[in-house]
Amino acid sequence: MGKELNSREKKVLQAIIMDYIQSAEPVGSRTVSKKYKMDLSPATIRNVMADLEELGLLVQPHASAGRIPTDQAFRFYVDSILEIYNLNNIDQTRISRGLEEERLDFNEVLKRASHLLSLLSRQTGLVLAPRFSSNVFKHIEFIRLKDKKILVILVSNLGEVQNKIIEADEWLTQDELNKFSRYLTEIMGGLSLHEAKRRIMEEMQQEKVLFDKLMYRALKLSQKALEDEEEGNLYIEGKEFIFQSPEFADIEKMRHLLLAFEEKSKIIKLLDKALTAHGIQIFIGSENEFNEMQGCSVIAAPYAKDNFILGTLGVIGPTRMDYSAIIPIVDYTAKLVGKIIERMD
Repeated sequence: MGKELNSREKKVLQAIIMDYIQSAEPVGSRTVSKKYKMDLSPATIRNVMADLEELGLLVQPHASAGRIPTDQAFRFYVDSILEIYNLNNIDQTRISRGLEEERLDFNEVLKRASHLLSLLSRQTGLVLAPRFSSNVFKHIEFIRLKDKKILVILVSNLGEVQNKIIEADEWLTQDELNKFSRYLTEIMGGLSLHEAKRRIMEEMQQEKVLFDKLMYRALKLSQKALEDEEEGNLYIEGKEFIFQSPEFADIEKMRHLLLAFEEKSKIIKLLDKALTAHGIQIFIGSENEFNEMQGCSVIAAPYAKDNFILGTLGVIGPTRMDYSAIIPIVDYTAKLVGKIIERMD
């Protein structure tokens, strides 16, 4: 859109978007004139709507119908018109009470957060748990199995545990594995697993390691133990809300979106984009690279511990979702989840 919108065009566009968010129906000039008390005649509003259509901000689905906003219109609305306010005290209290119950462990907090996001937004709540490699490392343990197979147990400072079976290049006794565990826990403790991988590479360059067979073998084994990072766990709550939207009455659309929910990897890739962001990220309709989610928007925010980003959470719904209401819900929940995790040490 090359042209700057004047105040009249902005007001008409805002009115159409607000009405469409509520009704999911094409909006006509008479509706804008009567409902939003503009000092403009329906004829003038029709002319403005025609101009907005030329700019790619509105489309007319049927010759006799009103207009509906395009993805480009929603992007302009979010970036240039929308005013965001702090979350009201009632919803703040509901989220706080839901997340700050005693005896909730880390995963229960994340699952509860996805439920609250869905409940308050009336859309589908999403929480992407940290990949294990983004956690801070606390302890590693090796347990000898059959032949050269070894069970690796990785423990994070949040109490997260990852188990995997690897095959060593040589026969190792349990006594040797215990020595490896002590040495690796000492050099990797307090690091994220990403940092631990770098530390191992640095250690292997050290001259002393080349002459210390135990250290070298331990580092070689740790490389196998830390490879093949898994996708983070994705919590999804409230799928029924999105399928109640008129946009997804089409069976084919619903089927594609259901597959995306079941497969999860595409939603995870989308949420991953918010991992490097500060604050709220919004992906609107066709900005999503996956066809299954073209009619959807995602509002996401990272949550962090001590300024270290762990994961993301957010809401997915139709592009006409109520951005002004949902953005504060996502923002407040992300900040509170971060604070709760900080208190878990």
